[in-house]
Amino acid sequence: MQDEEQIVDHAAQGAVDLGNRIAEQNEQANLQDIADGLLSGAIHYWLYTREPCDDPRCPDCAPLRTPEWRLQALQQLVDELARSSEYYESPGDMTPGNA
Repeated sequence: MQDEEQIVDHAAQGAVDLGNRIAEQNEQANLQDIADGLLSGAIHYWLYTREPCDDPRCPDCAPLRTPEWRLQALQQLVDELARSSEYYESPGDMTPGNA
């Protein structure tokens, strides 16, 4: 389990480092555009790695057998990762109780 966590952390840090390198090399670039490109690439790669195999009865692929099920799994993961991010809440957020 620790190896899996280390791989996930390493990949995430690599994406952040890549975004920072792109921003440093293109000072006029919009940081949101860089982030959108990184997210697009990550989504493409995630979907590629979740393509079901040719066996329609494969238990490992069953939860990902349709595009909608893969999208649902991806959305759940994105929600979990976003909520666990230190950047999920921001001082500039408009929340109940803020005027």
